[in-house]
Amino acid sequence: MAVDLRQLRCLVAIVDEGTFTDAALSLGVSQAAVSRTLASLEQALGVRLLRRTSREVTPTVTGLRTVAHARRVLAEVDDLVRDATSGHAHLRIGYAWSALGRHTLAFQRRWGSEHPGTDLHLVRVNSATAGLAEGACDLAVVRRAPADRRFESVIVGLERRLCAMAADDPLARRRSVRMADLAGRTILVDRRTGTTTEDLWPPEARPALEETHDVDDWLNVISTGRCLGTTAESTANQYPRPGVVYRPLRDGEPIAVRLAWWRDDPHPATQAVLELLTALYREE
Repeated sequence: MAVDLRQLRCLVAIVDEGTFTDAALSLGVSQAAVSRTLASLEQALGVRLLRRTSREVTPTVTGLRTVAHARRVLAEVDDLVRDATSGHAHLRIGYAWSALGRHTLAFQRRWGSEHPGTDLHLVRVNSATAGLAEGACDLAVVRRAPADRRFESVIVGLERRLCAMAADDPLARRRSVRMADLAGRTILVDRRTGTTTEDLWPPEARPALEETHDVDDWLNVISTGRCLGTTAESTANQYPRPGVVYRPLRDGEPIAVRLAWWRDDPHPATQAVLELLTALYREE
């Protein structure tokens, strides 16, 4: 069974226009071509899609369902073509937990001012590539180098590593904490996207690790006092939460902020994004 887009467009045109004659005018073909195309679609599907009288054309029950499916398919195809041919017109930047912290708003405003012809959209996707591998974005802000060699990445800046804790935790009384202060506690981590691993501590002084997969869940659990968290300072900027405080980890390694893209198919705006992000982090 072979069904093509031409047949689906013909069916939708007949239903929308109400007659074969008007559908032919809408499609820019002859009325005979419309009749042949519909007949080939009904033959391919093995069902009757339209009832035809001398005065009107109405869909059958099966025809109504088929038209609904056809509209969705055609809309998806139109989106596909628009996305593939947009070039400089659209730019989607993915991120997993936090985008660019306190630089996020400045980046959006400066991009809009300096590149008015390219619409910018920030997209949160909680995956290792922040939506890049899934096709949800064109570029991605990540905080660890992608393991997949299909992707290229460049460091655009560094962020301090912070400890997140409940506001009534004893450590919250301090202005800063050390990695050793977290030994014997439970640290909530996201192994897919985060930068917190056992290797941040010596083998004899490692905390217990518990796993989560969402920043809101991470914050909710930490606010109860059951777990602590370590994260980039951008998280504190983007997700202030009542009941949760952030303290600098004095001896915690800084976290590299990277821009990642498809190695063999970079977005046309990649270089411009790199230059702007690097400039923003240098202005600190």
